[in-house]
Amino acid sequence: MRNRFRQAGIDTPELDARLLAELAFGMGPLDLVNREREPADAEALMKLQDFAARRLHGEPVVRIIGEKEFWGLAFALDAATLVPRPETEMLVRRGLEVLHGRTHRQVLDLGTGTGCIPIAILSESPSTMAVAVDLSPAAVATARRNAERHGVGRRFDARVGSWFEPLRADERFDLITANPPYIEHAAIAALPPEVREHDPHLALDGGADGLDAYRAIVGGARRWLKPGGALVVEIGASQAGAVRALFVEAGLEEIALEKDLAGLDRVVSGHHL
Repeated sequence: MRNRFRQAGIDTPELDARLLAELAFGMGPLDLVNREREPADAEALMKLQDFAARRLHGEPVVRIIGEKEFWGLAFALDAATLVPRPETEMLVRRGLEVLHGRTHRQVLDLGTGTGCIPIAILSESPSTMAVAVDLSPAAVATARRNAERHGVGRRFDARVGSWFEPLRADERFDLITANPPYIEHAAIAALPPEVREHDPHLALDGGADGLDAYRAIVGGARRWLKPGGALVVEIGASQAGAVRALFVEAGLEEIALEKDLAGLDRVVSGHHL
């Protein structure tokens, strides 16, 4: 299988083959090595062949496995959710900074997907409550399962709807987070097949200029923030200037930009003072 992956030009053929073998045989890496001379279970071999075929057709390993680690927690995936990325942990760190020292803390996560951002925050902040919104009912169902899996389900309220639409008129939040779709519509066709063919376009397509979601989120944020509360969003690497301008236009203050480990603009935050 490693050779087939290598010949197909897969970047990490050995790692992918090992992970899929672990999944098919239900073994850890040491067991795979120690038992490699034993006769293989026929059903497990069929599973492995199916996994290999899916990988050779471009499906990412994490989607075949069905989960991805984020903030030290395993998050279930489905076709309606993006795969959580390490860079998005910056939103969790910044969000925890915003919440520090505040009481009766309330968090809103927009476009929640797997629920990874608010669930990670809840795992670190036992007195915090979170509302998570997503347009996809399937994504909301997955987020609820992830919250239950990590023991925060009673503090996690997942709702189906578009951005602020599902909120009650009297709700206010200390923190609003979002990793919204920010890819320009015309650029989606040029994305790598693993992204273009397997990630939900609803979570990728940011409109003609990639900023549609930011206009909706930033424009409405002050209405839902408590005094002193903050909006924290992930951005594309070339969008810092445009998103910062939206923050200014919306009347948010103390606007800050953070770069990721690759030196790319990644997070913009601002406060409602």
